[in-house]
Amino acid sequence: MTAVPSSAHHDDPCAVRAALLLKIANDPNLPALASSISQVVQMASSGDDAVRDLARFVLSDASLTQKILRLANTVTYRVTASGQVTTISRAIFVLGFDAVKTTALAILLVDGMTGKHAVDVRAELSHAMCASIVGRELARRSHFKDAEEAAVAALFKNMGRLLVAAHDHQLYKSIIGLMETDGSSPANASMARLGCSFETLAESVLYEWKIPDSIVKALAPLPPGLVKAAKSRHEWMQQVAVFSTMAATLIPQMSQPGEDAASRVLLARFGTALGLDQPTLTTLLASVIEQASVLSAFDTASTADSALAAADDDATMLPTELLMRVEPELDMSVDTCHPSGKPMNSRELLMTGVRDVTEMMASGRSRPNDVALLVLETLHHSLGLRFSTICVRDSKSGQFKARLSLGEKNTARQAGFGFTTEAGRDLFALALKNDADLMIADAMVPTIAVLIPVWHRGLLPDARSFIVLPLLIQGKSFGLFYGDRIYPSPEGVPTDETALIKMLKGLLISALVPR
Repeated sequence: MTAVPSSAHHDDPCAVRAALLLKIANDPNLPALASSISQVVQMASSGDDAVRDLARFVLSDASLTQKILRLANTVTYRVTASGQVTTISRAIFVLGFDAVKTTALAILLVDGMTGKHAVDVRAELSHAMCASIVGRELARRSHFKDAEEAAVAALFKNMGRLLVAAHDHQLYKSIIGLMETDGSSPANASMARLGCSFETLAESVLYEWKIPDSIVKALAPLPPGLVKAAKSRHEWMQQVAVFSTMAATLIPQMSQPGEDAASRVLLARFGTALGLDQPTLTTLLASVIEQASVLSAFDTASTADSALAAADDDATMLPTELLMRVEPELDMSVDTCHPSGKPMNSRELLMTGVRDVTEMMASGRSRPNDVALLVLETLHHSLGLRFSTICVRDSKSGQFKARLSLGEKNTARQAGFGFTTEAGRDLFALALKNDADLMIADAMVPTIAVLIPVWHRGLLPDARSFIVLPLLIQGKSFGLFYGDRIYPSPEGVPTDETALIKMLKGLLISALVPR
């Protein structure tokens, strides 16, 4: 590991910046964080695979899954849902794709920026999270294509300050000191101590993280004075990023959001450019403040510094979504499990899934892929499966091929999960031919083992119990659901659970039937 010098030993701003960048480069946690952030940022918000890709990413991280579910179950968001949200698919449906995407990015930053000086890191993260909410609200009102990128730009607008706070606290305090004692602007103070603006520092790091050029360029500062209507999407994103970070700074000072002096500052400079009048700004700020309070974004701002100073070196003080106001009776966990891994409360989880799928379909806003993913996630979670997938028959080749999958090594297993039914005598072919739902308690039983095809043994040699649900339309098979565990399942599937599984299967078929 390269030795990392402290900025305290340098008076030359260029040397200070070089030392800081070396610290950032030597942070062992940043490569993984950068990769995750880049992956989420580049997820498209439209297309058949959008929800699936986002859900798959969130589900691959247990901590992220828990926090997104907790957000979906806060009082603020549950008013739009008819009960407890237990799946990421439904969380995306309830919160919206863009909200889950930007919240996931914020959570990744929170979890990744675990610097020693937690109070200041927490304050900068809170500011960034609030700015992203402002950006998201403005994006909802925009006519520009892919406007949600503005929320990501707003989140990253504060990245320079955040990086300094997390990696060189003495330098951070020095820059903040110039701003507070000498009245220097952030740009002048960072230039004096760092040899560049916070935005320039952020740009250099974000380019290393392979963040799209359109987002990085939106971090550039605006000229002073009145902001005119944007002539391009890039210019609009730049305006949103600046407005959002200014709003995040001024909101704690607002006595009557939208009507007081701090609001007038925003309206006077950005009103014309962003199409805001006083009532619209009041509505926007009210929504931002409500959402920010759910995320506990201002927890640090409302707590006396003296009470936090003693915990300044405690990394647990970061503003993670563990601080969200979740209803006390909410239980996000399954009950204890059978030795097979199947939850004891499978029936209750399946009932919740049936309700969720029914609600999604009744809304008229869901696409077949969204419903399929929710059914897949419900069955996977409710039955404690190791790997699960939905296969669809290719009309040209006649091969059944996995299209959606969840669980352990799901990407690799999905790629290899494909078969034909030409032989007609293996377990899968028989299930499809007879439209028979199969619940295999122990795949090692001789009468079962002899029916397991070679391709399945090669791909999933350790599958000891599994489920096969054929999907037929008007008597013709078009796909199936498959899920397995690595342990036998002698507890079986009671009649009431079987009925709920069949209901989910029926809802899936109904969603996939062409209209």
